[in-house]
Formats: sequence, C-alpha cells, structure tokens
Amino acid sequence: MSNNLRLGWRRASARWLLRMDHPLPARTDAQLETERDEQYVWNYTVNLLDGVFFWFGLSFISTTTILPLFVSKLSDSPVPIALLAVLAQSSWFLPQLFAAGITERIPRMKPIVINLGFFTERLPIVLLPVAALISLSSPLLALVLFFVVYAWHGFGAGLIAPAWSNLLARCFAVEKRGRFFGITSFVGTGLGTLGAFVSGWLLDKFPFPTNFVYIFTIAALAVFISWGFLALTREPAGHNQEVPRPVRQQGQSRRKMLAIVRGDHNFRRFLFARLLSSFAAMGEGFLTVSAVRHWQVSDGTVAYFTAAMLLGQTVGNLLAGFVADRWGHKLSLELSYLGLTISFVLAWLAPSPTWYFVVFAVLGIAIGARVVSGILIPLEFARPENRPSYVGISNTTMGIGSALAPLVGGLLAWSGYTTLFVVGALLGLVAFAAMHWGVAEPRSAESFDPLVPGSAE
Repeated sequence: MSNNLRLGWRRASARWLLRMDHPLPARTDAQLETERDEQYVWNYTVNLLDGVFFWFGLSFISTTTILPLFVSKLSDSPVPIALLAVLAQSSWFLPQLFAAGITERIPRMKPIVINLGFFTERLPIVLLPVAALISLSSPLLALVLFFVVYAWHGFGAGLIAPAWSNLLARCFAVEKRGRFFGITSFVGTGLGTLGAFVSGWLLDKFPFPTNFVYIFTIAALAVFISWGFLALTREPAGHNQEVPRPVRQQGQSRRKMLAIVRGDHNFRRFLFARLLSSFAAMGEGFLTVSAVRHWQVSDGTVAYFTAAMLLGQTVGNLLAGFVADRWGHKLSLELSYLGLTISFVLAWLAPSPTWYFVVFAVLGIAIGARVVSGILIPLEFARPENRPSYVGISNTTMGIGSALAPLVGGLLAWSGYTTLFVVGALLGLVAFAAMHWGVAEPRSAESFDPLVPGSAE
C-alpha cells in the first residue's frame, strides 16, 4: 500500500469515525435552544448516570491516595511519586490547546467524545489490572506499564476534553450548567465514598497485589458503564445560515488563539491566577506519602483517607454548583483556593495521623469546587463559536503549571514535607488574591471576539 493510499485511508477512517461527512442541518439559534430545552430531561439523566459511574470508578484509582500507594509498593524513590503527580495534574490539561482548533472544525461533538474517546480515554483503564498482576514477578515492568497506561488515559482524555466541554454547553443553558455538574459530581463522589470503603476492605482483606487487581478491575468496569450512558446523549447540533461560517486557512487556529491571549485582558489575568493555583496544588500528591512515611499508617487507612476526601468533595461539588449558578464560578474558584491553603496548613500542623482525615476532607471540598468551576468557567469568557479555543487555552495553561508544579514539589519534599506544605499554602493565598482582585466576573463582561480587533471584553 503506497503512502498516499495509506494516508487517504486514514483520513477517510477519521472522517467516518467523527461523522464529518454528515452535514449539519440548518437551524436558527432559537431552534437549537428549543431542541436543547426539549432534550433537557433526557440529557440530564444520561449525563448524570455517566458522571455517577465515572466518579465511582475514579474513586478506585484516586490519584491522591490509591495510585500513590500502588506506586510506593513498586519503588521507594520519590521520583515515581512526583512523575505520577505530574501526569495526574497535567495530562488531562496539556493536549487541549492542540485539540481545540481541530475541534472547532468538526460539526458534531458527540462522535469525538464517544467514538474517539473510547480508544483514547476508556480503553487503557483495562490494562491497569495487568500492571497489578505482574507487580510481584516484574516490579519494574509493572511500573513502566502502569505509567504508559495512565499517561495514555490522561492524555487521551485531554484530547477529547474541548469537545466534551462544548457538548455540555450545547446540552445545558449557562444558568443550569453549574447545578447539573455540581449535583452529578455530588452523587458520583458520594457513591465514590462507598467505593473508598470497598477499597479499604479489599486492601485489608487481600494481600498485595491481589487487592489492587480487584480494585483496578472495578474501576475499569465502572468507567465503561459510564461510557455507555454518555453514548446516549442527544446532541443539539446545527448551524445558523444567517451567520456566514469563516473559511479555515492554514495557521488560522494559532493566530486566533494568539489574538485571544493578547486581546482578552480579563481572560489573560484569569490564566495567570489559574497558573498560580496549579503551583499551589503541588503538594497534593505528597499528602498520602507524608502520612505513610511519617506515621506508618496502614494501607486500609489510606483508603479511608480517600473516603474522607470524597465526602469533602461531595460537599464541594454541591456547594460549587449552587454558588456558581447564583454568583458565578469565579467565587467558587476563590473558595477552592482558600480550602487548598487550609488543607496544607492542617497537614503542616498535624500532631497525629487522625488529623489527616480532616486534611483530606478539606482538600476534597477544595477539589470539588475546583473541578466543577474549573471545567465550566472558560465557557463563560467565550462566544459559542470560540468555546473550544478558550477551553484549550485555559486548560493547557493549567496543564503547563500542573506539569511543572509536582517537580518543584518533589524538590521541596527532599528538604521535608513541612517546607512543601508551607509553600503550597502561601501560593494558595497568592492565587486567591490574583483571582479575587485581578479578574472580573466573566458573566458581567462582554465577550471578546478575536476576529474583531479592539472588541470589548
């Protein structure tokens, strides 16, 4: 098969997978809003079930507790823990800038999320139990396989993230998104709390690595069930014939993103505040290791730390959903930065391992608010046609900071966890100040148009 023929076959396969050869029907904005409202109950239900099972599955592969414990069984070095923190905090964010321009050229979001996402995000989770199975006979191979699989999952999820965010924006009106995502995350993490207790029982009941084989298998099953519900989403899709669609030229996506960063001053200040927050979170992946190394807590206790964190996250999810719908996601993010600061201060001052249940509960509240509002707030800076670009810029900026922060955290951990937690707490306060006094609430500002020089923010 010649190179041209092979390239043509790949392009044809991609177009078929993403349904790019199926033209969008012509619909006015009012018609799209009517369809969105008519499908609201159905889309709310299936996306709620998707989120519930997804969060339940994630509770068995928590990047703050379960996965650091698994990695610590394979290596005594802090380097793999730092690498795990890098992947956990950045792999979902980094690819989004590169995926955003392509996403804007694809008419439907659902084929990206479902068809492409099956291979890039969901499939690798199946290989996690294999890494656990070989961990006794070949610990180094198990460690390599684990990181390959986890990176595949993380970067694969990031590739489809702009499309997923845009799909949510199409299915839910702006005043309903926070409540939907908050309640979904609340129910999902609440069920995940039950999963954490199951994890604790498995860790105590079965020897290593059998316990992790069971834990990772449950995670894979839950993640695939969630994909099945997500596939039932009914996407309101169409284009307005009255608004001419611009002709795409080579390099246009890059120029558009540069115009957004240079011209949208409020969004640029928002990016700076989020970058600071990513460095503030550099100690999150070391909290579990700190408790294990300093207090010699058992494996089962680590799973109960997960339960405490998920209980806090349910509160944070629900709180963020209602706060954001009424006062905006900016306030919700500010509260999450303060919660992160408090969790590090408590870890720094902890006189006994029991304190870590409070540490993880407060951290969970901060994470819950950060997840809900961090995902949804970029949509509010942008016009509908520019959403993937804004999401990509925001999340990739966050990813750059999240990739570097754990490396800095690992260096600080060499000098002691106290130093790490104090620096993280101080950066949390700086991030709060930058968001509170530097960023205007995007809902009260006019959206920036990168195609119109000098447009208002």
